[in-house]
Amino acid sequence: MRRFLRPGHDPVRERLKRDLFQFNKTVEHGFPHQPSALGYSPFLRLMAIGTRSGAIKLYGAPGVEFMGLHEENNTVMQIHFIPDQCQLVTLLDDNSLHLWSLKQHGGASELREEHRFTLKGPPGSPPSATQITAVLPHSSREVLYLGTESGNIFVVELPSFRVLEDRTITSEAVLQRVPEDYCNRRSCELVEALREHPKNPDEILIGYSRGLIVLWDLQNSKVTHHFLGSQQLENLYWQRDGNKFISCHYDGSYTQWPVSSDNRQPEPLENLVPYGPFPCKAISKIYWQTTKNGLPYIIFQGGMPRASYGDRHSISVVHGSQQTAFDFTSRVIDFFIIFSSEPTAEFDDPSAMVVLAEEELVVIDLKTAGWPAVHPPYLASLHCSAITCSHHVSNIPLKLWERIISAGSKQNIHYSNMPWPIDGGTNIAPDPPQRDLLLTGHEDGTVRFWDASGVCLHLLYKLSTVRVFLTDADPNDNMNTLGEDEWPPLRKVGTFDPYSDDPRLGIQKIYLCKYSGYLAVAGTAGQVLVMELNDEDAEHVVDHAEADLLQDQEGYRWKGHEKLKTRDGPVRFEAGFQPFVLVQCQPPAVVTSLALHSEWKLVAFGTSHGFGLFDNQQKRLVFVKCTLHPSDQLALEGPLSRVKSLKKSLRQSFRRIRRSRVSSRKRRGGSGNASEVQEANAKFDQDTLQEMELAPVQRKIEARSAEDSFTGFVRTLYFADTFLRDSSRHCPSLWAGTNGGTVYAFCLRVPPAERRMDEPVRAEQAKEIQLMHRAPVVGILVLDGRSTPLPEPLEVAHDLSKSPDMQGSHQLLVVSEEQFKVFTLPKVSSKLKLKLTALEGCRVRKVTVANFGSCKTDDYSENDLAVLTNLGDIQIISLPFLKLQIRYPCIRKEDVSGIASCVFTKYGQGFYLISPSEFERFSLSTKWLVEPRCIVDVPEVTSNNHVHNKSGVGNATRKS
Repeated sequence: MRRFLRPGHDPVRERLKRDLFQFNKTVEHGFPHQPSALGYSPFLRLMAIGTRSGAIKLYGAPGVEFMGLHEENNTVMQIHFIPDQCQLVTLLDDNSLHLWSLKQHGGASELREEHRFTLKGPPGSPPSATQITAVLPHSSREVLYLGTESGNIFVVELPSFRVLEDRTITSEAVLQRVPEDYCNRRSCELVEALREHPKNPDEILIGYSRGLIVLWDLQNSKVTHHFLGSQQLENLYWQRDGNKFISCHYDGSYTQWPVSSDNRQPEPLENLVPYGPFPCKAISKIYWQTTKNGLPYIIFQGGMPRASYGDRHSISVVHGSQQTAFDFTSRVIDFFIIFSSEPTAEFDDPSAMVVLAEEELVVIDLKTAGWPAVHPPYLASLHCSAITCSHHVSNIPLKLWERIISAGSKQNIHYSNMPWPIDGGTNIAPDPPQRDLLLTGHEDGTVRFWDASGVCLHLLYKLSTVRVFLTDADPNDNMNTLGEDEWPPLRKVGTFDPYSDDPRLGIQKIYLCKYSGYLAVAGTAGQVLVMELNDEDAEHVVDHAEADLLQDQEGYRWKGHEKLKTRDGPVRFEAGFQPFVLVQCQPPAVVTSLALHSEWKLVAFGTSHGFGLFDNQQKRLVFVKCTLHPSDQLALEGPLSRVKSLKKSLRQSFRRIRRSRVSSRKRRGGSGNASEVQEANAKFDQDTLQEMELAPVQRKIEARSAEDSFTGFVRTLYFADTFLRDSSRHCPSLWAGTNGGTVYAFCLRVPPAERRMDEPVRAEQAKEIQLMHRAPVVGILVLDGRSTPLPEPLEVAHDLSKSPDMQGSHQLLVVSEEQFKVFTLPKVSSKLKLKLTALEGCRVRKVTVANFGSCKTDDYSENDLAVLTNLGDIQIISLPFLKLQIRYPCIRKEDVSGIASCVFTKYGQGFYLISPSEFERFSLSTKWLVEPRCIVDVPEVTSNNHVHNKSGVGNATRKS
């Protein structure tokens, strides 16, 4: 009975656990999901993005990031920075206003919500009376002007959000100075835009949706000028000198208005429909930027002809005879121009245009000829094609890192060399201790290499596998090619492209050897490509091999998709990873597991039908093993097949329920008197409870039937140099685990280096282990004589790991969805197990070995298992004794895609998708922590209009 007793707490171990383990969600990488608002502070040089879920994110120089979340989780409609302050105001779709401040805490700046406020009207008034449509933070930093649907403008005090009722600008007061015939034709309706005079802070420009525009004197509370527009108003923009402003309209036109010193009725100087004369879309926003050469930049959103280009998302830039309509791949949320913000500057001299589209951020360099795009250091569009898998590699050698960057730089020749223009704040986080890569596979057959060392997830290089295959699209097609006389002058910008030429191209598995530079990628149609890194462009033939995983089976017919057709003859590849061999699985099912051993020059692959081993040095197939069960008809239908055996799934579910009920009835209906049996059981339970403390109750786990579908699905593959036949000789081996709880072990004979090309690699099956409950095998690991996981291939050769202990006995750890089990080698006798599902009621989804170092001393580290369950919990389990160390809730159990996308790192960190476009980064280690740490410096105020007192706001020290 002792084995059921709970062990007591070890205070020394508990202290050590506190030094080793700590859970933190550190940073979100990628592009915010469903952005809804954009703001920019020329004073702080920070950009703010709001989302539909109520998140607000601030970005400055690379590494400068802040994040806040509104409690209401409502859509952020507008973001406005308070002039010359470390504060901003957000407007949500529930009509609430929120004041945020950047304040110093613990040596770094933090974003905090200070106040919230909802504008309320008099009792009985309709909601439209106070529905906010426009917000103007005044340059005095003391008040906000709030335009509403009713046409009234309310004034609220900062930071208290107290309404100053005596300063309200009513629509009735405005209409007193407007001609009577115009008033009869048009009411004010809602306030569309509020703009402060650039030279006189006592005047604001008010634009109403019906077309009326007035200049309001704040000191005397009256209209000084009115401008009678004939079209529905969209937006307003002041020219720098304050003598003119621009209005843009619903009919695709914009108008330039003079502001004279006398009280004459102003007439428009210019009224233009840029893409007329046919009906055009609305121009929703416009900039008029002055330059030293006299030619202004006119930049506006929309205005395209409705009939032909009504579905385009465009922003046009006009500068003299140059005109380009930038065509974005998704809807434009908002944009702003970065220009000279010095009050003493005579001209705007715009340098960059920053565009927030629904699926990506695009920055255009306006200083360089041709107006090229700027490569962003953050806010990468991870989902430019849907992410299908990911793979993390820690501690990349410098030489490989530089070669990857070199290959990527050749792809970026079309980008501008302009420094990143949004450069506010100072990154004070320590430099990353090592170089880490995150590789993402995509639906369009590409693999992207991301620098995951620090806070900014930066694209280094993009690899495409499409050139190997024949697809409908020609990779040499240029989407941006325009005829000389084409009108409008559209130019496609952005990388977001969710449409794949062929879903079979999708990448499913990636394996990179950081020491040799070999890369293996596997796809949806059974294709496995082995690549090597080449620093130059090359043209060569890709060798082909076919692996028939059903060669010994009869009567099976594949009902899924066909394999991809390959190109004949030499194929030209650009510098970077270039395929030299293609292994095609037959049937062409999704590749479900992949392993590469670069020292032995072998690659192993598995599908739902079996697994195989390929010698990529001799370019020949070593062996294949079919794991298909006779009842696995579903495995022959393929993931892209429209016909799924729903009837069979239902039938199996009902059979399981029936078996469960029958077995429970049998247990209840045993021999003897039922009441006597119950009394005896109750007495035994009572006596047992008095004698000892019981371990947690183990749940009854029903054994899975061998007839369940997809039992042959190969979940994991693992190479190991270990003792498989006897305890005196170790040899290379390949291990495979299936969905039906079977583990296969093959002895490999790899010829020595001098005879490697002359003699074939040979394989022979040595072991087959069947787990009792037939739970899917999700991980296999061999521990050496010191109970340490075996090192990676070539790791010892590069002096980055100790040689494994080959003197003591090795152990095999098999991780299934339900339990962890340790076997001795070579006898494969059970030694130890941990029943996770029986104890915790959860199943293993992801498992990896992670090294945890102590935060107190550099002399101590240990290897443990990091385990993610189907409930979204992360558990750390010790090796080799399988003791649960700690448990952390990480992902919501309802977030199935987030759990499926999780990838662990070698040093106790991890990534998972919180949306199609964002990775959440987390850390389980006290020592390895990557999180933003930055200070926002407060620049000196150069405005002549006001004296600023900055005490208590953005309390950051000025850097010399």
